Amino acid sequence: MTKSKLHYGWFVILAGLLVTIGAHGFGRMSYTLILPAMKDGLHFSYTELGLLGTGNFIGYLVMAIVGGFLAARFGSRVVITLALALMGVTMILTGLAESFSFAFGSRLLTGLGNGAAYVPAMALGSAWFSVQRRGFATGIVSAGIGGGTMIAGLVVPMILGAYGIEGWRFAWYYLGVAVLVIAFIAGLVIRNRPENIGLRQIGAKTLVGGDTPKPTVGPLDWSRIYKMRPVWYLGAVYFLYGFSYIIYMTFFAAYLCREMGLTSGEAGRLWALVGGLSIFCGIIWGGLSDKLGRARGAALAYVALALSYAIFALFHMKLGFYLSAIVFGLTAWSIPTIMAATAGDYVGSRLAPAGLGFITLFFGIGQALGPWVGGYLADVTKSFTGPFLLACAVSVIGAIMSLGLKPIHTEES
Repeated sequence: MTKSKLHYGWFVILAGLLVTIGAHGFGRMSYTLILPAMKDGLHFSYTELGLLGTGNFIGYLVMAIVGGFLAARFGSRVVITLALALMGVTMILTGLAESFSFAFGSRLLTGLGNGAAYVPAMALGSAWFSVQRRGFATGIVSAGIGGGTMIAGLVVPMILGAYGIEGWRFAWYYLGVAVLVIAFIAGLVIRNRPENIGLRQIGAKTLVGGDTPKPTVGPLDWSRIYKMRPVWYLGAVYFLYGFSYIIYMTFFAAYLCREMGLTSGEAGRLWALVGGLSIFCGIIWGGLSDKLGRARGAALAYVALALSYAIFALFHMKLGFYLSAIVFGLTAWSIPTIMAATAGDYVGSRLAPAGLGFITLFFGIGQALGPWVGGYLADVTKSFTGPFLLACAVSVIGAIMSLGLKPIHTEES
């Protein structure tokens, strides 16, 4: 391949940005806005809706770790493309649901695709950028979560309004087709590692691993991850984020519309605000962690998240809702960005997808538990205040634990 002025790694990172728009923004975050309409259309309880979220995250949990190892073994390109294709098809199937079991199965399969696409995409920064710049690069990829959330916040309410009681079905149809288009683009653009096409990492002085590509990752390489105690601790820190943020995300619109009396359009605009602001939060916090260190960066991010949950729960006025959305939007994807960069620091660029997949196991457990616990508390207390305060308390614990992260830098790939 002929070298150009613009390193091909930037095209890979931009493709990763599209992947997170589809995988997280459309496949996951849109559920928050579609949830109230699904409740009316299918007559589900909040516990059942929480279980749908749990089903999605169970699928995510399974494939987050498996997908990371598959990407390390077979390459991110093929894994991401197939995973997005699965997501697109099953999102369309979600729109066809007539029962809880069918909806649960569809969301479970969407979660499988989500985990298999998102984890390798977030590890692209570790493959294509040196350690001094991978926090920033990973932040660009994570910006797609906010971009997808913003697009969903603007588009989904319009679809719901245009199609009436069946609008939630058409929302899933349109979003599913969009994810299929992104799958096609990802397959065309993404390449696994720079040395495979005769390039080096951006910011590196030599080709990663020498002039010849290293062999594929084998079981002995993977065992290194399980034996690293800092990686287990990193997973525990990530668990707390998964448990806390998903309560806020899952019940955001339901709380505003059903408990606080806002219209779906007002909730959608607030959600779009979250998405718009969060486009830049990964870049900001990833770069901040490059400068301050991963531990301090993660601790500061957790404090900001806790503040946003507390404001949302306690200040029952539009000013409070907007303030919470602003704080959350500026911090939303900070922890995933920092965790992805830290995983690359710990295990090296070649094992980065597997390392991120392993700690995402903990993250996924937190996400699977969060909607169920939050939905149960909401049904029992007839209010979302308790679930949001629980998310706040868990985030404070996350801030404290983040300070215990060890600054390990592994340049071996």
